Amino acid sequence: MKIATWNVNSLKVRLPQVLKWLEENPVDVLCLQETKLTDDKFPAAEIAAAGYLVEFSGQKTYNGVAILSRHPMNDVVKNNPLFPDEQQRIIAATIEGVRYVCAYIPNGQSLESEKYPYKLNWLAALHEWLAQEKAKNPRLALLGDYNIAPEDRDVHDPVAWQGQVLVSEPEREAFRKLQALGLTDSYRLFEQPEKMYSWWDYRQMGFRLNRGLRIDHILLSEELVPRCTACVIDKVPRKWEQPSDHAPVIATLAD
Repeated sequence: MKIATWNVNSLKVRLPQVLKWLEENPVDVLCLQETKLTDDKFPAAEIAAAGYLVEFSGQKTYNGVAILSRHPMNDVVKNNPLFPDEQQRIIAATIEGVRYVCAYIPNGQSLESEKYPYKLNWLAALHEWLAQEKAKNPRLALLGDYNIAPEDRDVHDPVAWQGQVLVSEPEREAFRKLQALGLTDSYRLFEQPEKMYSWWDYRQMGFRLNRGLRIDHILLSEELVPRCTACVIDKVPRKWEQPSDHAPVIATLAD
């Protein structure tokens, strides 16, 4: 079974790319973030024609998440019940006995912004809710755009990024607390090439110069880790015309 996460930065713009990517990479489960569509505008028919069931939670202009699956989805939950929020950032579903949580974690903007404590509070509530979810569903996967680069090796220039969001110590500590629930970064289960990232700024030739960050992750519970045989970042779609600034991350789970 192959599962993937991809921040598409507007599904309205990127739908042709998502459909093309799925045709070339027929994963079983795909979690999308930043769909930026209200539910009435979601392209469910086009996705169904590609062979996928879909659950989604969206809003105009910002945020929005979706889970695409080749298998039936049950127990769908939208948003964190422990954190009332108008922003649509979480959707969860059980597929083939695995609890999938698709999350678009807040960016935080800057350490001085009011959006930064919001991010930390959001992460604390996510931790609390995931503890409950994992107790009920030992086979759990948390996929999404975390807006956190966990270590300096996940940053193209740690010195230049020092003191900024995405790499601050409180954010990294929140990531470690998620791991302490018994969740493992699937990408780091394997030997990986150096300087591999999942996001590059559109500005200043970020992708061409590989000035990126690894902020898109698939965390797996203890019961899923032995089933994980690979995890890769697919940089190919970042080279396409009008790309998202993120690349898909794909993990393979043995049956």
